Amino acid sequence: MTRFIAAMALLVMGAPLSKAANAEEGLKGWWLNKRFLPLPEAASPQLQESIRTGKKPDVRALLLITPQDARGWKVLQTINDAPIAKRVPERAASSNVTIEEAKIAGVRVFRVTPHKIAPQHKNHLFLHVHGGAFVFNGGLAATPEAILIAARARIPVISVDYRMLPDHPFPAALEDVTAVYQALIRTHAPEKIAMGGTSAGAGLTLAAMLHFKKLGLPLPAALFLGTPWADLSKTGDSFHLNAEADRTLVAYEGVLAAAARLYANGRSLKDPEISPLYGDFSGLPPALVASGTRDLFLSLAVRVHRRLRDAGIPAELHVFEGLSHGEYIPLRDIPESKALFAELSAFLSRHLK
Repeated sequence: MTRFIAAMALLVMGAPLSKAANAEEGLKGWWLNKRFLPLPEAASPQLQESIRTGKKPDVRALLLITPQDARGWKVLQTINDAPIAKRVPERAASSNVTIEEAKIAGVRVFRVTPHKIAPQHKNHLFLHVHGGAFVFNGGLAATPEAILIAARARIPVISVDYRMLPDHPFPAALEDVTAVYQALIRTHAPEKIAMGGTSAGAGLTLAAMLHFKKLGLPLPAALFLGTPWADLSKTGDSFHLNAEADRTLVAYEGVLAAAARLYANGRSLKDPEISPLYGDFSGLPPALVASGTRDLFLSLAVRVHRRLRDAGIPAELHVFEGLSHGEYIPLRDIPESKALFAELSAFLSRHLK
């Protein structure tokens, strides 16, 4: 446990700079092994400042904190989720939305409702599927992205607090999302529902689309696929090119790889129900896909977008300079975040009937 605490301190405070790197690091960028990564000059000043003053990704600490058992995962869950959940009431109030906990089909959800719903979304609904590697962001910690969507698109949102690791591997999360969707389409026309989320939430959304097709369910009208974890294997250039450059995920090795194996529950990581990128995309709804140039999952966003286009599905790909994985959620006030959710708002208005 002492080793674990020391590793968490490294992740929070960042790795100490060597004397040789001190002159350039921080002000100008980072040394990543033998290559220097400068600040992204084409990114917004606000994002540049966040990178300049933030912690440098640390692969060593990431490997040290990777849990070895269920207790370790639950400790890491608490460390991640508790501070996020604590900030939710203030974020909801400042965003002019209300949050109400409820149950749909026996699954805990959070209803996030803007104080003023946009006229075009009076009868619409966004079904939100949160990210977090199938292990993090449970409870109120599931809602920060849902708050952003509700506030900026002015659309009612239901965020699914699906069952997660380490106690509930595949197919628990997929079953919960399916149960909630089946209940909702009894009272809402599918063409009035959009669905999506970020990271594991986006991957789970795609897996749900394949599952809904298998069950013969009508699909929602539009998808938001934020930097989708749609392939749980280490497949794609950006897993190699953006390792250490992504200050959110840092690298595939460690927590991500361990969570992928735990979620798959003995199945192949390339099973389409685990990694929907290997499934059939025909007939899917129009989708907006998002990523950043420093995102470890950039290749996954590119591949998802290409698969959608190859299947004849209207799909948009929005990639932001200098952005790491999913940073448009915690850095909600930077221009890149505002631009993405403005794009999503317009996208929903075009595709929801």
